[in-house]
Order: sequence, then C-alpha cells, then structure tokens
Amino acid sequence: MTPSSGDTAWVLTSAALVLLMTPGLALFYGGMVRAKSVLNMMMMSFGALGLITVLWTLYGYSLAFGDDVGGGLLGNLDFVGLKGLLSAAPLGGVEGEAAGIPPLAFVGFQAVFAIITVALISGAIADRAKFGSWMVFAGVWATVVYFPVAHWVFSFDGYTAEVGGWIANDLKAIDFAGGTAVHINAGAAGLALALVLGKRIGFGKEALRPHNLTLVMIGAGLLWFGWFGFNAGSALGAGDVAAVAWINTLVATAAASLAWCATEKLRDGHATSLGAASGIVAGLVAITPACSAVNPLGAIIVGAVAGVLCALAVSLKFRWGYDDSLDVVGVHLVGGVAGTLLVGIIGTSAAPAGVDGLLYGGGVDQLWRQAVAAGAVLAFSFVLAYVIGTVIDKTIGFRLDAESEVTGVDLRTHAESAYELGSFTGSGFHTGAGVGTTKEKVDA
Repeated sequence: MTPSSGDTAWVLTSAALVLLMTPGLALFYGGMVRAKSVLNMMMMSFGALGLITVLWTLYGYSLAFGDDVGGGLLGNLDFVGLKGLLSAAPLGGVEGEAAGIPPLAFVGFQAVFAIITVALISGAIADRAKFGSWMVFAGVWATVVYFPVAHWVFSFDGYTAEVGGWIANDLKAIDFAGGTAVHINAGAAGLALALVLGKRIGFGKEALRPHNLTLVMIGAGLLWFGWFGFNAGSALGAGDVAAVAWINTLVATAAASLAWCATEKLRDGHATSLGAASGIVAGLVAITPACSAVNPLGAIIVGAVAGVLCALAVSLKFRWGYDDSLDVVGVHLVGGVAGTLLVGIIGTSAAPAGVDGLLYGGGVDQLWRQAVAAGAVLAFSFVLAYVIGTVIDKTIGFRLDAESEVTGVDLRTHAESAYELGSFTGSGFHTGAGVGTTKEKVDA
C-alpha cells in the first residue's frame, strides 16, 4: 500500500510543531526562574530532548507500542532499535487502498510527546536540582513510568499491534492527545519530586520572582503554536477530526487566558502578563484530552474552568507547604484532571469521539471511566517518581548544596552565566575578557 501523502505530511508537520514546544517550554520555564539559574532550567529541557530521543529509539517506542505482553500494561520488545519499521506497511490503511501513514511518521510523532512530558516535570524542582541527577531521573522515569503509561493510553488494538493498552481498549476512557499520559503523569511526578527535594531557600519568606517575563510570554506563544500539532496532529490525518481538534484548541486556550486574568483581577486587583501566559498553558492542558469530545462551546467551558481552577490552585503550594517552583502541579496536574473529567460531563456525541457526557444525557458512564484513568495514572506516576527520586537522593544526591543554590545553579553546575552585563567604569564600558572598551570597539 502507498501511504496517504496528505496525512503523512500533516503528521510530520505536527511532529515538528510538537518538537518546537520543548524549546518553547525552555523559554517559558527559563523566564520564570531567577537570572542565576535560567541556563540550568533551559538545559533540563534540552537534556530531556536528547536523552529521551535516544531511549525512545532504542526501546521506548517498542515498550509503548509493541504488542501487549499481558494485562494491557506494557508492550513487547519487537521494535527494539525500531527494527522492522523502515519498510513496514502503512499504519491505519485499508488493505488494497492507498491510505494510512508510514510507521516511522508515527514513531516520530510519539517521540516528541515523550520528550516534552519528561521536560515538563523539571519545572517543579527549578533552582535546586543537580543536573546529572535530573538526567538519571529523566531516563529512569521515562522507562518505568512514561513508556508503560503511553502504552495504556495511546496503544489501540490493531493499530501498531494486535493488542494495546488497558485504558484505551478495556476502560475506553477518552484521552485524545495526552491529558492523562502527558499532563497528569508529569504533574504527579513533579509533585513527588518537589516533596523529595524540599523547599528552595527563601521559599515563603522572600519573593522568588520571574527574572524575565518577556521570555515567559515568548515561550507561551511558542507552546500555543506548537500545541496545534500536539492536539490536531493526534488525529493522525488531515481531515474533520483534526479540524475539530484545532478549533477547540484555539478557543479553549483563549477562554482560559481570559479566565485566569479575570480571576487575578477579582482576587488581586490586577491582571498580569504571567497570569495571561499561565492561563494559555492551563487552557492547552485542559483541552488536550477533550478536544475530540466537545463542541466549540464546550471547549470554551473547558478553557474557562481550567483558567479559574488553575489560577486558584497555584496558590495551594503556599498553604500546603510544598515548593512546586513553576506551578507544574497547579497547571498540569490540576488542568489535566479537569480536562479529563470534563469529557465525562460535557462531552457530546456530535463531536468526533461520539460520546455523550453527563449533561448531554449520557449519565455517569463516561465520567467514571475518565475518573479511573486519571486516578490510575496519577497514583502510578506519583508513587514511582517518589521512589525513584528518593533512591537518587539517597545515593548520588539530588539537591544542590546550599552554597551552590545561593550562588546560582548556572555558575556552579555549568560554569556559565546567562547574562554578561558587565559594568561601567571611568575608562569606558567593560564586559570582561575578549571585549574591550567602547573606544576600542569604535576604533576596531
């Protein structure tokens, strides 16, 4: 069979859009931390990009999308090193017709999901984690948590394998693009690591403000842009389903940003740029599982609910005493749970998923399925992340020493500084070795 060129082009383009989300996340997170740790924060995202790409190729794809080895829990190792996929038959095609996409297009699309899921966790432990320990955690967590959960949620019977995962095929919960596998998964792991590492020095006593809100806004914009590939690309074809997901992603995100800003205005007396950017991400998170299950008016509701809930949830860390540095729990865990449950409340059979939620006469049937999926992924990820993080902390150490944390992660860990601002002296502007005075630069 010959793959569909249009569908293949859309999936490959979507994969590129999702790949861009990881540098976008690096900018978003990098702007939210203090200037002395921005490079480390961005390196945690780029480190995940390199490491998870290699692991996905070696065995991650096979564990996620190989034929189930029992109970819908894990795939086999038939595709180790992507063996047998270079010239395999198209996925999703109909025998004797030109249809479907090349298997490697699907491999690439799912690879970038794995990358950004791991990178998301890093925001919960900003300013205080050893880079080497983070990389160890990223590799182990991806292997024992993300790859199996991707099998549970994304591996449908008869697509990449004969038998897939239990959430997709037995429970039949709806998670179109990763509300459980990506956001609840990462949010729960972030909460676990925040508890393992403890609070930053000065948490709750001094303002730990973002150092560059311009970077935050740019990062949020790139995330929104890339998320159209994340959600609409999950249709795995250029058709009606992709169009519905695209529109729902647009309107839910817009509603969430407005709702977050309105919540800030009512609560604090002003709407902030950080709130607008955070609202964008909250809306994107919440609509991810629901974008194939609701109509556009429902998408506005999803976004508005997420904007309000997440804006309120980010303050819980001060009340409950856990230091989720960049609000991974408040945005991704809370937003992911909200979007997943709302499928069972405002889902409509008029949407591509074809399921009516509670308010459309479907009763609680789909709602309980969504709740079980969310709860299972949350518990699995939290427990294993806590165990992995604790073992790393007790062996090679996970948290930086106090002196390094105060001095700055960038200098102590990477021997670099994000900003060489220099100083003004009587003889002209001097920035250090290799850069002379203003007069010297003019003469040159």
